[in-house]
Amino acid sequence: MRKDRLYLLTFLAVTLIFLIISSVAVGYFVKFSADKVLQTQLEFSKREAREVASLIVTQLENGILKDTVIGSLQESIENTDQTTGFVSMFDWSGKIVCHPDVKTIGESISPEQSFVSSVSDNLTSKDFYNLLQGKQEAGGIRDFQDDLEESEVVYLYPVKNSDWIVAAHANTHLVMAQISDLRSKFYTILIIMGLVMIVSSVMAVRLIGSTYEKRLEVKNLKLSNEVISLAKLNSAVDAYQQKVVEQSTLSLEEDVSAKKRILTYHRNELRSVSTEDIAYIYTESTITYVVCIDTKRSTSNSSLDELFSNLDSTYFFRANRQFIIAISAIEKIVKYGNNQLKILVNPNSEVDIIISKNRASEFKQWLNL
Repeated sequence: MRKDRLYLLTFLAVTLIFLIISSVAVGYFVKFSADKVLQTQLEFSKREAREVASLIVTQLENGILKDTVIGSLQESIENTDQTTGFVSMFDWSGKIVCHPDVKTIGESISPEQSFVSSVSDNLTSKDFYNLLQGKQEAGGIRDFQDDLEESEVVYLYPVKNSDWIVAAHANTHLVMAQISDLRSKFYTILIIMGLVMIVSSVMAVRLIGSTYEKRLEVKNLKLSNEVISLAKLNSAVDAYQQKVVEQSTLSLEEDVSAKKRILTYHRNELRSVSTEDIAYIYTESTITYVVCIDTKRSTSNSSLDELFSNLDSTYFFRANRQFIIAISAIEKIVKYGNNQLKILVNPNSEVDIIISKNRASEFKQWLNL
């Protein structure tokens, strides 16, 4: 149940992060792409309007009559494809002089119905986008009968030495359709990418989680076995301590091979220490120290090997090259390092008493395990 909840939370977290990132990304990409589309449209419209105006100026300079120029321009633009964009011409009074749709010729342009007054040579793609987004406020010249085909004036260019103005129109519906199509494609791509990413992320988390859980289970099992083993060891220590006490109390015969007392030194004083009072014996800096249960410490001229050979092996254990410990002094056994054992004794030893991995089995045998 906890795993399912973890996977669910992972799925929700990845989904939320993706939605936040994608919402920002889509807005940026759509705006960037729309800017490119509108910039292209504007450049094309401006170039077309300037070329038409330049052609009219050339004709006028060559002495061609205005009526002839108007007729020539009307003939060239009449019935042209008005789907994407087109050019028209009107005079300063707002009367349409030339237009692809001959029915509109002679009509007047109302500034309230158009954003002609808002169009300038400095119109940018950003301004164009804002006008398209809020054209209800900006107005516009709508020249087509079909609502799906409406145009806006995006650029005005005056004809030199005349009262004419060439207007470049753009099909706003088509431009907005292109932007909407871009937005839809971006959303589609992001949704597909999002689904793939979310599913892949959840599967990866689940795979990594299951691998980690298996390793954790193995470690927990191993740790559990070690805890059980340590518990058995500590239990065995208690049992062995009790057994040794009972044997020492009930035994009437003495083992002649094991000494009951050893000779030690404290400063210039000789001391005879009973083996039953010894907690542990250790060497440090070539000196052999004998520590008793009452925390008294003295030294011995004998080596650990010599002392251990004369001690009762049921009561004392050679933990390592540095320590001999008495069963009565063992307080607790804990795991140390890689399959090693650390012996905690009373009184406490300033030096750690470590039983190596190789001697751990011998230690267990000593405790009758």
